[in-house]
Amino acid sequence: MTPSGHRRLILTRHAKSAWDDPSLEDFDRPLNDRGRRSARLLGDFMASRGYEPEEVICSPSKRTRETWDQVAGAGLEVRPELRLDDRLFHATPATLLEVLRGATESTVMIVGHNPGIAEFAASLPARAPLDPEFRSYPTAATLVVDFQIEDWADVQPGQGSVMDFVRLDGR
Repeated sequence: MTPSGHRRLILTRHAKSAWDDPSLEDFDRPLNDRGRRSARLLGDFMASRGYEPEEVICSPSKRTRETWDQVAGAGLEVRPELRLDDRLFHATPATLLEVLRGATESTVMIVGHNPGIAEFAASLPARAPLDPEFRSYPTAATLVVDFQIEDWADVQPGQGSVMDFVRLDGR
């Protein structure tokens, strides 16, 4: 929970997906074993830091939904209802910003895809994390960024303060 006048975004790229069935459409690819492990590790990390989303907005793809299921099942105290948003499947940074501006809770988690999520993440903070992998935003990468705003409708790129950036590849 964030104090009044603060908003927190937890921005997660889906965990590693399986490529072993060439007949599957991109939208329908599930997580592989490594992806499931990394998503559970992410859930443990979030719970250990008190990063509890009050609202979760997710691409409707199989791998993003499975990422959230693994994260939520790994120890989060509160499991908000998952809101699927078709606009998040391979969304541009502008679309991600539009979705975020429609959020209603103080702490919001968005689960999406590259390349849009990497570009969006890079645009948010006033100062980017020093992590050399930040700009590529590998699978299961998660940025936690706070904003000094009253309403998500007021969020602007370059306003955020990085609280955390984590990469968990589940190996």
